[in-house]
Amino acid sequence: MMHRKFQYSFSDLDINALQVEKLLGYDENGDRSVIQFFIGEALEEAASLCMAKAEYRIYREAILQQDTRSLKTGDVVFNINKIVFNQIKNLESLAVFACTAGERLGERSRDLLGTDPLRGYILDVIGSLVVDAAADLMQSELEISQKESGLSISNRYSPGYCGWDVSEQHKLFSLLPDNFCGIELTGSALMHPVKSASGIIGIGHKIKYNNYTCSYCDMKDCSYRGLKDDKDAKHKGSMA
Repeated sequence: MMHRKFQYSFSDLDINALQVEKLLGYDENGDRSVIQFFIGEALEEAASLCMAKAEYRIYREAILQQDTRSLKTGDVVFNINKIVFNQIKNLESLAVFACTAGERLGERSRDLLGTDPLRGYILDVIGSLVVDAAADLMQSELEISQKESGLSISNRYSPGYCGWDVSEQHKLFSLLPDNFCGIELTGSALMHPVKSASGIIGIGHKIKYNNYTCSYCDMKDCSYRGLKDDKDAKHKGSMA
């Protein structure tokens, strides 16, 4: 069983003001001078608070059941639903991952929301970008390592998205050792630190990484929809 850990500095994550503006809903053609000042301050503060980490663990035994749209590894059966099932249907093994921005960034954002809501919200958005960027870097490392063996990887999928029930987070964490990436899971399937993510990535000779198909997802109000094209372009460029 392969298990790898990563730790990233804020500069490693390549987060910029334009990404923050997009998540805040600012139009590129509008006057952004005021918000750019606050974003700049928040990015500087986030750099001192960021404690980004990621880990993955590969399970060689992974079995898909077509009739139930389920995935089994060891004694754990995930009811992943048809969207995720169809995207990983050619997998041969499975990577289970987790990543986090660490405690300090989320705690600072929460404290500021009561006294300075704008700064608190901007830091909250940056915290989400930190988790996503750390997951991207972890996924790139996984992709490179598997390519050496002639294998490809899928996109990453998490409980709570694409019709996969968030309660299955408990099953996912049952496959991970305690304190994996410094994350704890509450009884209601929420992660602590809050700015964390977890999920699965399929691995196989015939599996493919696809452009993010947001139209398939049932989360129509997802704020990341505007960033997916940029992410896919960046991914294609890195693998050219």
